[in-house]
Amino acid sequence: MKKVKTPPEDDDMLPEYDFSGAVRGKYYERFRQSSNVVVLDPDVAEAFPNADSVNAALRTLASLARKSVPRRASSRPRRPNKRVQLTRSPKARRRGPHS
Repeated sequence: MKKVKTPPEDDDMLPEYDFSGAVRGKYYERFRQSSNVVVLDPDVAEAFPNADSVNAALRTLASLARKSVPRRASSRPRRPNKRVQLTRSPKARRRGPHS
Protein backbone atom coordinates (compact mmCIF):
# COMPACT_ATOMS: atom_id res chain seq x y z
CA MET A 1 0.00 0.00 0.00
CA LYS A 2 1.38 3.41 -1.03
CA LYS A 3 1.23 6.32 1.26
CA VAL A 4 -0.34 9.39 -0.31
CA LYS A 5 1.63 12.57 0.28
CA THR A 6 -0.40 15.59 1.18
CA PRO A 7 0.89 18.73 -0.50
CA PRO A 8 2.02 21.50 1.84
CA GLU A 9 -0.31 24.46 2.06
CA ASP A 10 1.71 27.03 0.14
CA ASP A 11 -0.22 29.46 -2.01
CA ASP A 12 2.84 30.32 -4.14
CA MET A 13 3.53 26.79 -5.37
CA LEU A 14 1.00 25.56 -7.87
CA PRO A 15 0.57 21.84 -8.59
CA GLU A 16 1.75 22.23 -12.20
CA TYR A 17 5.25 23.38 -11.14
CA ASP A 18 7.69 20.51 -11.76
CA PHE A 19 11.14 20.66 -10.19
CA SER A 20 11.99 17.00 -10.72
CA GLY A 21 14.87 17.87 -13.12
CA ALA A 22 16.15 20.85 -11.16
CA VAL A 23 19.80 21.15 -10.15
CA ARG A 24 20.58 22.85 -6.86
CA GLY A 25 23.14 25.68 -7.14
CA LYS A 26 23.45 25.46 -10.93
CA TYR A 27 24.09 29.22 -11.33
CA TYR A 28 25.56 29.85 -7.88
CA GLU A 29 29.15 30.44 -9.06
CA ARG A 30 28.08 32.80 -11.83
CA PHE A 31 25.90 34.75 -9.40
CA ARG A 32 28.71 34.91 -6.86
CA GLN A 33 30.95 36.64 -9.40
CA SER A 34 28.31 39.38 -9.40
CA SER A 35 28.54 40.36 -13.02
CA ASN A 36 26.67 43.55 -13.88
CA VAL A 37 24.09 43.36 -16.62
CA VAL A 38 23.36 46.52 -18.58
CA VAL A 39 20.71 46.63 -21.28
CA LEU A 40 21.68 48.82 -24.24
CA ASP A 41 19.24 50.62 -26.47
CA PRO A 42 19.13 49.15 -30.00
CA ASP A 43 20.94 52.09 -31.63
CA VAL A 44 23.77 51.89 -29.07
CA ALA A 45 23.98 48.10 -29.44
CA GLU A 46 24.63 48.56 -33.16
CA ALA A 47 27.70 50.67 -32.39
CA PHE A 48 28.98 48.29 -29.69
CA PRO A 49 28.43 44.68 -30.73
CA ASN A 50 30.16 43.02 -27.73
CA ALA A 51 31.29 43.59 -24.15
CA ASP A 52 34.91 44.28 -25.15
CA SER A 53 33.95 47.21 -27.37
CA VAL A 54 31.70 48.68 -24.67
CA ASN A 55 34.43 48.37 -22.04
CA ALA A 56 37.05 49.95 -24.32
CA ALA A 57 34.77 52.91 -25.09
CA LEU A 58 33.90 53.45 -21.42
CA ARG A 59 37.56 53.28 -20.39
CA THR A 60 38.42 55.90 -23.00
CA LEU A 61 35.57 58.12 -21.85
CA ALA A 62 36.58 57.77 -18.19
CA SER A 63 40.18 58.63 -19.06
CA LEU A 64 39.10 61.77 -20.94
CA ALA A 65 36.81 62.79 -18.10
CA ARG A 66 39.64 62.51 -15.58
CA LYS A 67 41.93 64.64 -17.78
CA SER A 68 39.37 67.39 -18.39
CA VAL A 69 38.60 68.11 -14.73
CA PRO A 70 39.62 71.74 -14.16
CA ARG A 71 42.19 72.21 -11.45
CA ARG A 72 42.31 75.26 -9.25
CA ALA A 73 45.56 77.22 -9.35
CA SER A 74 47.00 76.83 -5.88
CA SER A 75 49.95 79.19 -6.45
CA ARG A 76 48.04 82.45 -6.07
CA PRO A 77 46.10 83.14 -2.88
CA ARG A 78 42.36 83.61 -3.12
CA ARG A 79 41.12 87.07 -2.25
CA PRO A 80 37.93 87.43 -0.26
CA ASN A 81 34.93 89.02 -1.89
CA LYS A 82 34.78 92.53 -0.45
CA ARG A 83 31.03 92.81 -0.98
CA VAL A 84 30.44 89.95 1.44
CA GLN A 85 32.37 91.45 4.32
CA LEU A 86 30.47 91.07 7.56
CA THR A 87 32.31 93.75 9.54
CA ARG A 88 32.82 97.35 8.54
CA SER A 89 36.29 98.70 8.01
CA PRO A 90 37.67 101.30 10.49
CA LYS A 91 37.30 104.03 7.85
CA ALA A 92 33.65 103.17 7.29
CA ARG A 93 33.01 103.16 11.03
CA ARG A 94 34.34 106.70 11.29
CA ARG A 95 31.90 107.84 8.57
CA GLY A 96 28.91 106.82 10.63
CA PRO A 97 25.93 104.44 10.33
CA HIS A 98 24.80 102.79 7.10
CA SER A 99 22.66 104.91 4.89
